[in-house]
Amino acid sequence: MPSISVVICAYTEARWSDLTEAIASVNMQSLPPLETVVVIDHNPDLSTRARRDLVGIIVVDNAEERGLSGARNSGIRATHGDVIAFMDDDAMAQPDWLKELRAAYNNASVMAVGGSILPMWLRRRPTWFPEEFDWVVGCTYLGMPTRSTIVRNVIGCNMSFRREVFDAVGGFSSGIGRLGSRPLGGEETELCIRAQRRWPDRSIVYEPRAMVRHRVPASRGTLGYFRARCYAEGLSKATISRRLGANQALATERQYAVRTLGRGIVRNLIATVRERDLEGARRAAAIIVGLATTSIGYLVGTTSGLVTEPTVASNR
Repeated sequence: MPSISVVICAYTEARWSDLTEAIASVNMQSLPPLETVVVIDHNPDLSTRARRDLVGIIVVDNAEERGLSGARNSGIRATHGDVIAFMDDDAMAQPDWLKELRAAYNNASVMAVGGSILPMWLRRRPTWFPEEFDWVVGCTYLGMPTRSTIVRNVIGCNMSFRREVFDAVGGFSSGIGRLGSRPLGGEETELCIRAQRRWPDRSIVYEPRAMVRHRVPASRGTLGYFRARCYAEGLSKATISRRLGANQALATERQYAVRTLGRGIVRNLIATVRERDLEGARRAAAIIVGLATTSIGYLVGTTSGLVTEPTVASNR
């Protein structure tokens, strides 16, 4: 069975308590990791504090440009495991997280495994916020599989890859992923598509039993953040489409828009009529706004020159 290293990236001292709880959840795994690496993204004060206070943890600085992609790549180079698992600094792993991830690697053709991400709203979940858009807050969304399934890509808060993936196709691309609080994303999708092109006979698996809980602050439950994140997602998808082509970059999204969002609109409108649930109408409207805003972001990204060519880092 492969050994697993865990990488957690952090960029701000404001989430120090979240970071220590994330580490504690890894330390309590039923299957202990080979090592846990914390990567500090260009924050000297946080780096000093982490090196001083985090016992039994490998602490490294992001040696690449600022951002989540560079931090993850720096973490990869500091690990020694056969499999490298990634979790956000504001997430907490369930006790069998690593056990469930590793079980999927019993199949030698599996090159990456991701798990479910459950939202942990720090305030009450907004009643207008549709579950189909939980990806906006970095979580598993309504419409994803409910059992172990082959997928196109994993989600960044809860994902793992065999080391050979990075050796063969390079690391996470800069110019796509999150930079501090800037709500871009998609670097894991771009990496998964590159890996699938390299090994079309291998698979990427979503294993919902490998669970983490992800904190969602009140600031991410606003309509302003919802729209900003959807717009940024459209820009990110434009970047991926430019590099890898729209067919693979948008294949899952087309199915999601037609099936998941279409059903969500109908279901919520029916709830409004039959159950007199006025929030159902608001959720249906939010789905329409989210889809439209994401589409606008994509169109702007492909026509305005805002899209830049991402850079792939070598992790050899």
